[in-house]
Amino acid sequence: MMTARPRFLRCALAFLPIFLWSGTVNARDTCPPTGYTRESLIELKQNGFMIAEQEQRDRLAVDLMGCLADPDPALRDGVAFEGASTWMRGQQLSTGTVLALYANLLNQVQDPSDANGFQQPFAALMLAEVARVDRLENVLSPEMRGELVGVATRYLSGVTDYRGFSDTEGWRHGVAHGSDLVVQLVLNPNILPGQIEQLMGAVASQIAPAGPVFYVYGEPGRLARAAYYAWSRSIVDDAFWNGWFAGIANPRPMDNWGQSFASQSGLAKRNNTLSFLLALHFNAIQAEDESGQALARRVMQTITEVSGS
Repeated sequence: MMTARPRFLRCALAFLPIFLWSGTVNARDTCPPTGYTRESLIELKQNGFMIAEQEQRDRLAVDLMGCLADPDPALRDGVAFEGASTWMRGQQLSTGTVLALYANLLNQVQDPSDANGFQQPFAALMLAEVARVDRLENVLSPEMRGELVGVATRYLSGVTDYRGFSDTEGWRHGVAHGSDLVVQLVLNPNILPGQIEQLMGAVASQIAPAGPVFYVYGEPGRLARAAYYAWSRSIVDDAFWNGWFAGIANPRPMDNWGQSFASQSGLAKRNNTLSFLLALHFNAIQAEDESGQALARRVMQTITEVSGS
């Protein structure tokens, strides 16, 4: 088990062999991976994903990324995501493997070819775990981190599949998973004000998507967490936030919020906007510092504008 990982520029050469074996960089398409069955992977999960040998654990973590598009939620969510997440949160993967996962997942989250709609959302959720490792241990270079900000922004802004949970297929949840990635990025002290603004633009784009899209799977709360933590960094100026909240309060394409009661798309916009603002207000009032209280006041002002009360 690793303890503290060294900085990327000092360790890249040391971990190069592991990075290369992964690598093809793209995960294998085989799911379950070669040498495993569905039953053996489920058993591995039941045993807490315990693998004693470092190299075997590293290799399986990368190979399991081929299951992120699998239609079986027990493999996709229950083994591939949970397994790699467990190992990363327990500092049980080498730095080279984390970097291999980063490269692999960047490819997957930008690949729209998955007809079932599972791969991109789960690649985004898995990238959130990689971003968490970087937040705590600083394994990515500034260039890689900037690349990840750009990919996260494009992914969340570009989500058009709003399916959440299915009793037979499990989760997709693209907006929520993209928001989780944004949370890990904005919490990172190495993320700069301009990058936070970029990420908040993506959040704003999904607060009330166009058309009769009614959020029912907790998306407003996940978006609100991202906005709350971005605000809490206190490094983005008031001018940005004033414009950001003004955009949320703008009823366009309607002339005013009163018109929202005349159409399904209008009702969806009103419902989703208020759900987001209420979730953000709830986060803000839990804070005991002035920053949180200032956010609560700003959100309540926007709620008043949207609700017309």
